Amino acid sequence: MTIQRMDNVAIVVEDLDAAIAFFTELGMELEGRGQIEGLWAERVVGLDGLRSEIAMMRTPDGHGKLELTTYHAPAASAPEPANPPPNTLGLHRVMFAVDDIDDTVARLRGHGAELLGEVAQYESILRLCYLRGPSGIIVALAEQIG
Repeated sequence: MTIQRMDNVAIVVEDLDAAIAFFTELGMELEGRGQIEGLWAERVVGLDGLRSEIAMMRTPDGHGKLELTTYHAPAASAPEPANPPPNTLGLHRVMFAVDDIDDTVARLRGHGAELLGEVAQYESILRLCYLRGPSGIIVALAEQIG
């Protein structure tokens, strides 16, 4: 037996509206938004008294999805250090292919994004960068050259 597909990646954020705005600016589309609570959710997640809100974002091609989640109860815990570097063990970044990396970085800066390094070119294949978005999320961008 094999998996059917990768359904989504969940990211816990402090400010759901700001995260939705950030990923919308990137080009994702809001698919839906809702409250998650109750015994069934507590049993799945393993948190008593769970009360959260999620927003499902999808890529324009409809294949990639991010589930943005904010926890109202119990409160989300902050990572240590607050903004872990890219070499931290575990899931640490999400990458998107973009048409124009310079334009995308400029637009995302309007939503608080900060470059971790710089936009760099890999041979004559790609231009790449890492930036930090809402709630410390590391977002990588890649623009194919030619």
